[in-house]
Amino acid sequence: MDDRTSVSPEQGELFPDPLLGEGLDGLPDQLVGFRGPTACQVVGITYRQLDYWARTGLVVPSIRGAAGSGSQRLYSFKDVLVLKVVKRLLDAGVSLQNIRVAVEHLRRRGIRDLAGITLFSDGTTVYECSSPEEVVDLLRGGQGVFGIAVSGAMREISGSIKDFPMERADGGTVDEAPEDELSKRRARRAIS
Repeated sequence: MDDRTSVSPEQGELFPDPLLGEGLDGLPDQLVGFRGPTACQVVGITYRQLDYWARTGLVVPSIRGAAGSGSQRLYSFKDVLVLKVVKRLLDAGVSLQNIRVAVEHLRRRGIRDLAGITLFSDGTTVYECSSPEEVVDLLRGGQGVFGIAVSGAMREISGSIKDFPMERADGGTVDEAPEDELSKRRARRAIS
């Protein structure tokens, strides 16, 4: 990946206001996350893809990994954002090898950095631009066929993920977690 800016080792809190450092319900991003099926639905991938990416280390859940049969992975908001970027890069025809390089770079970035970058690719190499001048320079050089504004993906996910159930890594409860369709059906059957 062509690094157009310096890498920041810190990870910020991602949701709902990343610049204020608040996570979901005011909790840190490392504490509240989403199960695999929710991540799949939000990102638009199959559970088989998600499982493969986790087992091969492409996008590993940062809150809780699978620990045997029946255990549930728990993905942070940042993990879901990276999954969305991976899906868009794959849809654009970028090789899995180049996506791995891009993902490793994204993992090292703080949210303040992520919100300000746009990824471009010519189908082979992934480039990062964090200013309009860098975008112009990249395009002037004949590189970059398509772009992914990470902040746009972040806003898209922020808007849709609110409708899905959240889970705390420490077993605590999350206020006002929406009930999923399967849970609603089970509750209706139990009453009948």
